[in-house]
Amino acid sequence: MDLDYLLPLVFAGLMALAILVYALLDGYDLGVGLMLPRATEAQRDMMIASIGPFWDANETWLVLGVGLLLIAFPSAHSYVLGNLYLPVLVLLVGLILRGVAFDFRAKVPVRTKAMWDRLFFIGSLLATSSQGYMLGQFVMGFDGGLWAELFSILSALCVTGAYAFIGGSWLIMKTDRDLQARAIAWTHASLWLMMAGIAAVSVVNPLISQQVFDKWFSLPEAILLLPIPLLCVVLLLGAHLYLKQARQKLRRQEAITFPWIPFASAVLVFVLCFQGIAYSFFPYVVPNQLSIWDSAAATESLLFVFWGVAFVFPAILGYTVMSYRVFWGKAEPLEYY
Repeated sequence: MDLDYLLPLVFAGLMALAILVYALLDGYDLGVGLMLPRATEAQRDMMIASIGPFWDANETWLVLGVGLLLIAFPSAHSYVLGNLYLPVLVLLVGLILRGVAFDFRAKVPVRTKAMWDRLFFIGSLLATSSQGYMLGQFVMGFDGGLWAELFSILSALCVTGAYAFIGGSWLIMKTDRDLQARAIAWTHASLWLMMAGIAAVSVVNPLISQQVFDKWFSLPEAILLLPIPLLCVVLLLGAHLYLKQARQKLRRQEAITFPWIPFASAVLVFVLCFQGIAYSFFPYVVPNQLSIWDSAAATESLLFVFWGVAFVFPAILGYTVMSYRVFWGKAEPLEYY
């Protein structure tokens, strides 16, 4: 197959995979950060402990995804960053604030620890809302109109809810007793906001783009794609029923079984939604403006970079798998020496 056609396709796939893995992995630790203000000090310590071994490495996937966009699709990178300069700045401020707060909360006097927890929450909120806003702008084709702004704000709220859902699901799986009970309540509440976001994107996306409408509602594509929304509905309804039953069990002081179910449901919903968005806009990096072949770097450059990516990508993946294997199981209190 022609390398001019194949290499941009390969890099687009790797970039999409990196962004998806980032949304899943950093998504849950951002969600945990969003819930800190509603917990006691002891619970906040355990919440931080549940993400402590993972959260910093999770952000590596964002660096990889953006790096691939810059190297493989430079013209698309310039266009996207040019239109999203302010939310990207907010995102970086939020991520930096999280990093500083995470380290300082363990090293400062106890009386100022709560302040750093609040800053960790603020950093998480800035990161999630800016990512949601950028998703809304992408779906709207970077239209600077009023409706695009309103939809992007709605997207920011709903993506924040989605991250809270997967973060709460992580806590259900990694903690027990009182914190697990509170995480169930938080997760159940955020489920509705996540559902609203999925519904909003599903409705608006085909309405504003004839191409997207044709992709989803033409035959036989409509029949072949029907499992995606149906599976999302089944998974979200299943999570709702599980969380409702879990709350009832905890009220009766009974142990809940299979605490990984909400997290697994969240992961599958994220994957299905990402698959739907990718299908809607393929082969465009910038909707209806720049395809992956129009915006790709020179084939010689892509071929050179490919060998570096072929080494880096498995290394990051291997480290990620190893870290989760080593620190699997219920969270334990962090200790600093």
